[in-house]
Amino acid sequence: MSKIDDLIKQYCPNGVEYRTFEKIATYRRGSFPQPYGDRRWYDGEGAMPFVQVVDVGEDMKLVDDTKNKISKLAQPKSVFVPKGSVIVSLQGSIGRVAITQYDSYVDRTLAIFTDYKTNINKKYFAYQLQNKFGVEKEYARGSTIKTITKEEFSKFEIPVPPLPVQEEIVRILDAFTELEKELEKELEKRKQQYEYYRNKLLTPENMKGEVQWKTLGDIAIFSQGLQVPIEEQYTTYTEDSERFLRIVDFVKDNEPPRYIKKTNSKCYKKENELIMIRYGSDSAGRVFLKNEGIIANNMFKITIQDKSITNTYLYTYLSQEEIYKKIHNNQNGGMPAVNFKQISSILIPIPPIEEQERIVSILDKFDALVNDISIGLPAEINARKQQYEHYRNKLLTFDEVI
Repeated sequence: MSKIDDLIKQYCPNGVEYRTFEKIATYRRGSFPQPYGDRRWYDGEGAMPFVQVVDVGEDMKLVDDTKNKISKLAQPKSVFVPKGSVIVSLQGSIGRVAITQYDSYVDRTLAIFTDYKTNINKKYFAYQLQNKFGVEKEYARGSTIKTITKEEFSKFEIPVPPLPVQEEIVRILDAFTELEKELEKELEKRKQQYEYYRNKLLTPENMKGEVQWKTLGDIAIFSQGLQVPIEEQYTTYTEDSERFLRIVDFVKDNEPPRYIKKTNSKCYKKENELIMIRYGSDSAGRVFLKNEGIIANNMFKITIQDKSITNTYLYTYLSQEEIYKKIHNNQNGGMPAVNFKQISSILIPIPPIEEQERIVSILDKFDALVNDISIGLPAEINARKQQYEHYRNKLLTFDEVI
């Protein structure tokens, strides 16, 4: 950090001027003809990338290929954004920032910055945008979809130090993010390796001992969860309440718990019992073991009735990506949904209990190396993220010039 300290002493020893966005650059929101669902506005000859919030990555770049293309007919009704422009999301996932790497048209949920009025490094500005919106989004208006308006962010202030200081800050932060990307790539390789060994271990020909084949319907029964109105759910535990489990409790970490009045329902899930999610474009067909409580009606419990198979082995087998895809994609259009009849016919290879335990033990150790944030690469990535956030906040904060 000595070089940046020296630059600050040289160029701005008495502090840095803070400027509002309206004094830094000209900006406007994107646009798109209405209604969004009109197919005339999409694809066809001369179609161009159309950038929405979902197309803004976490690496200050757009995705390689946008989800939608805007038709030649719709282009005059949108906003053209040339390559190299800074954009930021204002709605939903607020504060996603990118410096565009190709020409595109941009949706109204994003702001585009052009015609800079002060001497500012674009990447430095992008880092400051990301940092500032990360704070301000906590105070954004809206109950379901949070929004920051153009009028609101025009008054946001950020420090604008001399250009050499900006450039050194960018160099340091880029180095942090590059290291993190390399670690993420290595972790992805480990995950692929884990998938390879899991598939190999769960191939019947590679199992030790005699393997029996039974359908899921032969070895288990299924219980659908409860439908509980939101007004009957509460966030504080009492003696007459029990945990109420929703999909978010399985797919997100550190989700605040919900509780409902105690019931004797058969859809109470114990810690090591399986549940499968019934609905969702991404989630339908996913299985989980963690958590204990009454499950919601958008999932169901799988209760094993056959002593020849363990919960952990069945969970490991059903967690395979090819099994999930088979369940998830076996739909008749519309929102993916799983039913009892559909999963009852899934065939499960069942080796002796000792072999099941051996397979699960090997994969658990491998899984810990890949996913446990307290050890190995996940721990290093987590440490790097914390280090990055510490230095980013420190580097992007200055005493204001008097």
